[in-house]
Amino acid sequence: MNKKTFGFIIAVLLIGTMIVIMVKSNTDTTKPIDNYLLNQEFNSSGDESGLKKGEIPPDFELSTVSGEVVKLSDLKGKKVVLNFWASWCGPCKAEMPHMQKYYKKNKDSENVEIIAVNMTTTEKRGLKGIEEFITAYGLTFPVPLDEQGTVMEDYQIIPIPTTYMIGTDGKVNQKIVGPMDEKTLKELVKNLD
Repeated sequence: MNKKTFGFIIAVLLIGTMIVIMVKSNTDTTKPIDNYLLNQEFNSSGDESGLKKGEIPPDFELSTVSGEVVKLSDLKGKKVVLNFWASWCGPCKAEMPHMQKYYKKNKDSENVEIIAVNMTTTEKRGLKGIEEFITAYGLTFPVPLDEQGTVMEDYQIIPIPTTYMIGTDGKVNQKIVGPMDEKTLKELVKNLD
């Protein structure tokens, strides 16, 4: 075995060991995700695609797994957390327990609605996989399905999760790229008008 192969094997073993240790030590799925977003400017991700602060987001009408129709314009007057996700997305999986916990505690008192649009055209396991995800994470907020990919296209969603914070005036207040924890979500919603 040459030195390069041996070095590669050692590196893989070290990385694998570190991953196992991190997974075992992180059994609480609601452990805070980096809170750096609170101190960042609008769309701090460097992703310049999509909607800008102050724009009115394109309206859409999508159905959930259960057949409920969700129309964005019907939510004007509420604070809206408009999240785009997929069941295969690791960061999406990390943020969903935080979103559910926040929603359960604050949906009525904060006049807020979480709409988690599933990017259905990217799903490998189809509707069954989405239903299993919703059940596994105990999601109670609306999860509309973008089955044609048109909403994803209209909002120019590239990295996921991507979340738009929409104020009661129906305008985009902020765009977040990446996962959020409950504390970050609470602060961002608090700053909406």
